[in-house]
Amino acid sequence: MTDGWWIMLHLVIIIAFIIVLYLMQRKHASFTKRVFAGLGLGIGYGAVLQWLHGVDHPVVHTVNDWFDIVGGGYVRLLQMVVIPLIIVSIISAILNVTAKAGVGKMSAVIIGLLIGTTAIAAAVGIASALAFDLSALDIEAGKQELERGNFLDSKLDEVSEMTIPKQVLEFIPANPFLDMTGARQTSTIAVVIFSAFAGIAALGVARKKPEHGAMFKSMIDALHAIVMRMVTIVLRLTPYGVLALMTRVVSTTTPGEIIKLGEFVLASYVALLVMFVIHLLLMALSGVSPIRYVKGALPALVFAFTSRTSAGSIPINVDTQTGRLGVPESFANFSASFGASMGQNGCAGIYPAMLAVMIAPTVGIDPATPGFLLQLVAVVAVSSFGVAGVGGGATFAALIVLSSMNLPVALAGLLISVEPLIDMGRTALNVNGSMTAGLLSSRWLGQWDKERFLHQEANIHDDIV
Repeated sequence: MTDGWWIMLHLVIIIAFIIVLYLMQRKHASFTKRVFAGLGLGIGYGAVLQWLHGVDHPVVHTVNDWFDIVGGGYVRLLQMVVIPLIIVSIISAILNVTAKAGVGKMSAVIIGLLIGTTAIAAAVGIASALAFDLSALDIEAGKQELERGNFLDSKLDEVSEMTIPKQVLEFIPANPFLDMTGARQTSTIAVVIFSAFAGIAALGVARKKPEHGAMFKSMIDALHAIVMRMVTIVLRLTPYGVLALMTRVVSTTTPGEIIKLGEFVLASYVALLVMFVIHLLLMALSGVSPIRYVKGALPALVFAFTSRTSAGSIPINVDTQTGRLGVPESFANFSASFGASMGQNGCAGIYPAMLAVMIAPTVGIDPATPGFLLQLVAVVAVSSFGVAGVGGGATFAALIVLSSMNLPVALAGLLISVEPLIDMGRTALNVNGSMTAGLLSSRWLGQWDKERFLHQEANIHDDIV
């Protein structure tokens, strides 16, 4: 069969899968079941594509290009609503936040949880790297790895002079409209800060000129309803997006590359799973059922795993927290927005810590010394501010940490072949960390809706299910 006929056959099969998911929706299959159906179909079909043609075959690339209309288009639609969602949600949260949990206290607890769990994640990453005895000395560099190393070296100038005060300064938006385009690494948190300023200003206006305050609140409420409706419409496409994204990942990941760096992949996922368990333990200690949490959070975690974008996961993150986990909108909006740009347990915690431990022996440093370990955990926690919640955020975090520890950054390029595979788990942990922060902060401050959490299947939006 010619390549053209193979492509036509695969496109017909893809359309058939999409129809199957649509029929499941028409028959009112639960949102979770449809997401996992998309995941299963994507894994199976991706494996078949690779088995039939191989990773680098033109048929695989062409089929994935067509399928990317579904997967990439879905991610773009989510990214489209991220900034409007952050702006109206943060302003609405401030205007509607209860006196019992003020904005300052709520923000402090959420940020504290994000940064605190990132420091714990760094320690977990260090322990995993040491337990598996990982070292960059044991990895052979090929052409692709050398090119990646040179690229990272060229990027070093962007972070070499980024002191902590300068990093903090980068959070402050000089031009909020520029940040709304996502032009900077810290654009997401800059938009959060701008929105918080707007919300606080609106509260002041409401006290002095109630009629203007009421008019502005009415306008924000209307905008919030419209944006949330947009989010709902996009989230309906989640099963289709997961199907397409998973097909691409499986069909283009070479088993040989995974085997070559299998020990690092295994060590990474051990660390990610341990940190996930720590999140669940924190919930259990706070009186929250870990089993019910996992059941409610799964659709958001599956999307984060397949899409590899923390920022793009903000809409489904917020919807999951409010619809399934009993988290008030104000807490959900703050934790999802802050969690996409700071305190990322996977990309800014585990990953750079493991890299530092691996690379230290190449310059004669014993990574097991207490002084090195304490310094590394502190640097990881501080540098986790402002890490972009999109593809490449982990690289930016690694550059900051490695340069701060005076370690060669080019050696991080040795892992490029398994980067997408590891990034899937890292992103899922990032999103889980932000949802954990939202749930625990609302629980600790007495704002958690336990009844909604216990009856999550009945509470999630009917038009999404």
